[in-house]
Amino acid sequence: MTSQANTELNQSGRCDCGAIVLHVHGRIVSMFHCSCENCQRTSGAGHSSVALFHTEALRIVGATKAFSRPAESGATFTRHFCPECGTTVFAQSSRAPALRIVPVGVFAGDNAWFKPNQLIFSRSYQSWDLVADHLPWHETYRRDGDQ
Repeated sequence: MTSQANTELNQSGRCDCGAIVLHVHGRIVSMFHCSCENCQRTSGAGHSSVALFHTEALRIVGATKAFSRPAESGATFTRHFCPECGTTVFAQSSRAPALRIVPVGVFAGDNAWFKPNQLIFSRSYQSWDLVADHLPWHETYRRDGDQ
C-alpha cells in the first residue's frame, strides 16, 4: 500500500443540488482513476476519479436512489445517487462489500488532497483523455488484496 493510505479525511461533500450531504471521517484506503466504459458514461469524461473508504467512515444525510448492474468481474456494482439532480454520491461493489467508492467531485472546491496512484480498466482508455502517464496502468482490476 502507498503512503496515501495514511491520509485521513474529515470533511463533507454534496450532490449538485445539495439535497444529499456526504460526511467522511476516516482513512482513505486508495485513490485512483477508472477508465471502464461505465465510469465514462456516468462521468461524461474519459475516466472517473475516486477515493475508497471503509463503510463506517461515511455518513449520508438525505435519501439516495440506487442502481445496480452486473460488472465484468461477476460482482454486482451499485451506484447511489441523488434522485433530484442525479449526482453519484457513492458506489459499492459486492467484490469489496466493506468499502465505499466516492467520486472526488462531491468534494468540489476542497479536494486538493486527491492524489491518484493508478488507472484501472486502461483497456477502455480513450487517447484524448489526458491521464498522468506516470501512474501504473492496469488492464482491468488489480489483483485481489491490492488497492
